[in-house]
Amino acid sequence: MLGVVPPTVPPTDELQLTLQTTFGYPEFRPLQREIIEASLAGRDVFALLPTGGGKSMCYQLPALHRGGLTLVVSPLIALMKDQVDQLQAAGVAATFLNSTLGERESRSRFAGLHRGEWRLLYVSPERLMLDGWMENLRAWNVSALAIDEAHCISEWGHDFRPEYRQLAQLREALPDIPVMALTATATERVRADIVKHLRLREPEIFVASFNRPNITYRVQPKDGPLNQIIEFVKKRGDESGIVYCATRATAERVAESLSARGFSARAYHAGLTNKERAENQELFLRDETKIICATIAFGMGINKPNVRWVIHYDLPKNIEGYYQETGRAGRDGLPSDCLLLFSGGDAAKQTHFIEEMTDEHERQVARAQLRQMMHYAETAACRRRELLGYFGENFATDNCGACDNCLEPRETYDGTLSAQKFLSCVYRVRQASRFGVGLNHIVEVLTGADTDKIRRWGHDKVSTYGIGAEMSRPQWAAVGRELMRMGFLAQAEGEFPTLELTAEGMELLRTRRAVSLTKPMALPKARKLAPPPREGDVACDEILFARLRELRKKLADERGVPAYVIFGDKTLRELARLYPASEGEMEGVFGIGEKKREQFGAIFAAAIAEFLKTNPRVKFEA
Repeated sequence: MLGVVPPTVPPTDELQLTLQTTFGYPEFRPLQREIIEASLAGRDVFALLPTGGGKSMCYQLPALHRGGLTLVVSPLIALMKDQVDQLQAAGVAATFLNSTLGERESRSRFAGLHRGEWRLLYVSPERLMLDGWMENLRAWNVSALAIDEAHCISEWGHDFRPEYRQLAQLREALPDIPVMALTATATERVRADIVKHLRLREPEIFVASFNRPNITYRVQPKDGPLNQIIEFVKKRGDESGIVYCATRATAERVAESLSARGFSARAYHAGLTNKERAENQELFLRDETKIICATIAFGMGINKPNVRWVIHYDLPKNIEGYYQETGRAGRDGLPSDCLLLFSGGDAAKQTHFIEEMTDEHERQVARAQLRQMMHYAETAACRRRELLGYFGENFATDNCGACDNCLEPRETYDGTLSAQKFLSCVYRVRQASRFGVGLNHIVEVLTGADTDKIRRWGHDKVSTYGIGAEMSRPQWAAVGRELMRMGFLAQAEGEFPTLELTAEGMELLRTRRAVSLTKPMALPKARKLAPPPREGDVACDEILFARLRELRKKLADERGVPAYVIFGDKTLRELARLYPASEGEMEGVFGIGEKKREQFGAIFAAAIAEFLKTNPRVKFEA
């Protein structure tokens, strides 16, 4: 194709030099270098990197080592502006075209593209399909195509967007350029869909670990959730966080409750006007608002690296969505917390919504996803191991040291009698009526409920009717789900998820061998000991760190950009640990490339020198 530069891969040290001098990063994250080298060699690439794993660097850095224009397709306007702001702050010629621009500004950017002034162009999939755009792309010497959030192309993904299917037309319009598809979350089925629908040609496939070691995962029983959230937030001072809620009304209520108690909180959901949503998001990005209470409409494409915590007020519908949402915490690699408030009532509400779906296949998929989510919420095993296992990744140890089940293992008890009662009830009911029933019906039989179904089917006559009066229905339901997790019971797929004894369950019923069950989750007790050091922590002078944050905020406000466009928290923490009082001493500090050192180095060095006049240096262990 006219204008395409033959692929050449620069020496490895040149890539490293660009990473350090332009972006200020001392080393590549896992798989970044391999992805970049494959793309520069002209190969199609499929890259699955976790949220915060550095996907954008995989197409940004190669754009600086190849001629022509790198076209980046992104579904989110906020993300485009955010990434372009950060690239321009690092001295990279990048721009975007979307509906937020006026006619004059759009014309100016179009003119710059025709003159070859830009190295990267961000654009939405809808705009690419407008009349006349294919001619533009040919004229602009496009030399590479990167498709971010590529899971949007798959109807099996959690965020299917039909307009992504049209992107395959770009392969015909620009047949000779390498295509890179990137996503942070995709099952095997979604990965295959992406490769097929984008027409990737013998792509090199890179799948990084889904593990986010700096995130601590916790689940608590939902018990006065507003008070639980307030207690959680009170301990986290000035930190930014997101509360995910299932409904708009809950998001509004939580935001109002937090605001009434003096916390800086706003709501974000589809019921707000575009202007209100944009304003609340901008306030959050700029640290004016610390807490966003949102439905799942919020967060995809939010590149805010210093979100320190994420709370799920309600049970998510599926693990993929949960992983994606928790992944918005700790993108900068610093320690972060994720808390899920779990209630069996939430699961019952979701089951009700699922049964109202008109398509049986959709219902079946939704039921299976909800079961997996409940399994995660109730398990006593390592939560990180469970999460990674869902994505087909084996976590090498049984104790991650950074989830509630590993930090404070739940107690077990002799559940032999409870297991025998439950399994016997499943067996007797099946024997009496010659058909299986669901979990809730078994629980009603055990607790001696007087229902129409029980009377009609004669289940009030079986020997196990009412033998479980010592426990509540939620407790028996939890026992049933644990027996499923242990493999003693299986639940049928389809419209009627009936319970059946497995071969292991029949054996247990027959032999009456001892069974240990896990005590239900309890609310956490007050900690007496200091928490252990956490993955990603950067010990620093906290007083200086607070001063540098104030300076960063002032500089960001003057320039009309989010604070992290100046420097991320990790950079500020390193500055507050190393005390560089001159520009020269800042060389090699994480996140400070040449352009940023030239622009901000003297200002921050002067602030540190001024601080040291009246404050001693704190010594830190190496």
